[in-house]
Amino acid sequence: MHPIFVARGEAAGSIPVWFAGTDTLDAVLVKLDAPARTFTRAAGFEAKGGRHLILPKPDGGIAAVLFGIETAKAAKDLFLPGRLSGLLPPGTYHFANAPHDARLGALAFALGAYQFTRYRKAKAHGTRLVLPDGVDGDEITRIAEGVALARDLINTPSNDMGPAELEDAARALAKQHGAKIAVTIGDDLVKNFPLIHAVGMASPRAPRLIDMTWGKDSDPKITLVGKGVCFDTGGLDIKNDSGMLNMKKDMGGAACVLALAHMLMSRGLKIRLRVLIPAVENSISGAAFRPRDIYKSRKGITVEIGNTDAEGRLVLADALALADEEAPELIADMATLTGAARVALGPDLPPFYTGDDNLAGELATHATAENDPLWRMPLWEPYDQLLDSKIADMNNVSSGAFAGSITAALFLQRFVGRAKAWAHFDIFAWVPAAKSGRPEGGECQAARALYALLAARYG
Repeated sequence: MHPIFVARGEAAGSIPVWFAGTDTLDAVLVKLDAPARTFTRAAGFEAKGGRHLILPKPDGGIAAVLFGIETAKAAKDLFLPGRLSGLLPPGTYHFANAPHDARLGALAFALGAYQFTRYRKAKAHGTRLVLPDGVDGDEITRIAEGVALARDLINTPSNDMGPAELEDAARALAKQHGAKIAVTIGDDLVKNFPLIHAVGMASPRAPRLIDMTWGKDSDPKITLVGKGVCFDTGGLDIKNDSGMLNMKKDMGGAACVLALAHMLMSRGLKIRLRVLIPAVENSISGAAFRPRDIYKSRKGITVEIGNTDAEGRLVLADALALADEEAPELIADMATLTGAARVALGPDLPPFYTGDDNLAGELATHATAENDPLWRMPLWEPYDQLLDSKIADMNNVSSGAFAGSITAALFLQRFVGRAKAWAHFDIFAWVPAAKSGRPEGGECQAARALYALLAARYG
């Protein structure tokens, strides 16, 4: 079980946390003793979302904590209790009454305590939470572990997280769960994965395709594909300094599929899981691929390079073609693919694309239930012609300035045909400013929603 949690049988002496909105504060106060009510009124506590008040004992200890949540009619941040792990003094606490969702509140408590400690010591919080009644400690732990794995990988700077190090992370996960792994590296990519090789060949850090499998071949096949661009200069179409600043997170898709893989394997779902990660560094050298170059993809589609900074879809294309060859039940790819997605929906709400209405409905339901927001965007077929090339089967970028996230999804769709369902997630994998349960920095997006969907189908 996650070290921040305490089993319910060990709750003796733990400090109660009372959740109240402006509409429920009076009802909560009647459950407290008279000195606590007097102190609360004297302090002028307003039960607004995120505010807290520590109620003292006569001896100076902590008698209880009041924490403000939204009213019944307001839009609710189900991760708001995630602030508590960073706010409260050391000690063991329990939820005296339920926040809007006790399970998500407990998960947020753990996620909010995350610290990236590779390069400096962690701040000692010493805050622990008794698992609320009805909350599965093992389940919440595997989710929190997966999220922490993704955050650690994304937060690691590129000098310590290149293609080889991303492979090491995949191998460690495979070893943990008894999965098989095969890796194709460097010039061995040329014949079968030419687009992956083209993007990565300018870097002295050899590109590779990581292929991990777990489970029985007789079980339903689920394949995850994650963009593993460990740093993206933009290539010869070089990014400016601000555009390049956070490109260590351009392998966020790979990090999130590894997080999801951990959740699935730890749960022991009856699936045959496959994880494909094209891991590259998009660098600049005399060996770099160039605008107007043309490459024949694994699928046989020829691609003209309209912009070397649209490299993510190229490496995904070869991996998706490989995934599609065994016609799995589902292919899901995750990628920090387009700035257009951020313009449309911002950093917190990743778009997803699929032609399967049933899958889309399930994803939307689980995204809401898991507080892992997603928004379906259209695979608008009339825009497909924007990818036309005069001398190749297609261009890697649109001929227009609009609908960049949609045209990127349409590009990827051409490499999937046999799978029973496919979904593409254009994630940001980063929190620009800290939010409840989400510290600033690398973030695991879409994985929890997709995990819930697969657990519901195959659990």
